[in-house]
Amino acid sequence: MGTEPREIVIPPLGQHGALAAPGPGNGVVAFAHGSDSSRLSPRNIQVAAALRQSGLGTLLFDLPLPGEAGDRGKVFDTGLLAGRLLEMTDWLVSPESVGGTVPVGYCGASTGAGAALVAAAARPDTVHAVVSRGARPDVAGPEAVAHMGAPTLLIVGSFDTEVPALNCAAAAQIPNEGEVKVQVVQGASHLFEEPWMLEPVAALTGDWFAAHIGQERSRP
Repeated sequence: MGTEPREIVIPPLGQHGALAAPGPGNGVVAFAHGSDSSRLSPRNIQVAAALRQSGLGTLLFDLPLPGEAGDRGKVFDTGLLAGRLLEMTDWLVSPESVGGTVPVGYCGASTGAGAALVAAAARPDTVHAVVSRGARPDVAGPEAVAHMGAPTLLIVGSFDTEVPALNCAAAAQIPNEGEVKVQVVQGASHLFEEPWMLEPVAALTGDWFAAHIGQERSRP
């Protein structure tokens, strides 16, 4: 199992977060949430707890700074959020955080998933897996999608409207054959607000990260 999370402040912008170091041989999953969520979201906390059960480390933090949550110009600025995610990633793999270089995964939701795709494309040697939940990957832009190298899982709800088709279109553009998957969760809405949907979403997320940044990645 991973360690229990501890409260941290992430330089250089001073974002508050909760970091749990990974168990031996495992990576860390950073949560990049959307405009409708935060590091205190019960859904993110529950998914993170499930990941730690398999030995993965987790980092929950807020991409928007204090006072920005209501500024739609910033919370929907994919480039701005991706830049902050990259700063966090550089700190995360430094000796000052988890004690050395570890494989990193991004778990993105809503608009945060677009930032995760942009950041992952910019750090191919560091970011080894991405899971997108209920998101529109097209907001990342065609250039980022076309340069994605990390194994990517796109989870969408069957009761969503346009989002499943947008995820399928993005998956077809990601040049990573065999490592890109669109998973439709039956009976789920856009943001997976149904309480009974968290368990299958957490299981899908955990299996993907275990295979790509967990101990399972070294198995034949």
